Amino acid sequence: MTDEVPGFRKIIYLSFPPETCGRPVVCNLAMLHNLSFNILKADISPRHEGSLTLEVSGREDDYRKGLSYLKENGVKITPASQKVFRDEDLCMHCGVCTSLCRTKALSVDMATRRVVFDVERCSACGMCTRVCPVHAMIVDMDDADELN
Repeated sequence: MTDEVPGFRKIIYLSFPPETCGRPVVCNLAMLHNLSFNILKADISPRHEGSLTLEVSGREDDYRKGLSYLKENGVKITPASQKVFRDEDLCMHCGVCTSLCRTKALSVDMATRRVVFDVERCSACGMCTRVCPVHAMIVDMDDADELN
């Protein structure tokens, strides 16, 4: 498989119930659905409930089939962009968050000197929330907004 797959690219947040732990569900995205993925963040609780932030790329129809496969296997899917919010009233556009943003979802517009937040690039890593001096960046850990 090549390092870069042209076409469709999305960052998604996956929640795994205990019964899916130990099964190659994510690996099968590549094997069965011709998708490439990059693990951006992973966590497993002592009760074997897991969460994973993935950057998935490939053809859009393969992506849709892959999402269906995940859902059939009990995995809850949320776009990562729905996990992080910016309170526009609090943000003072200092730019501190941009230095830690690996996906470049947060950047400074040099013309306006304002911080731009591109939610589609956001991996929901939460680094921006740790450094924001006014707490304008918020990570929503509620999994209520499942991807359709």
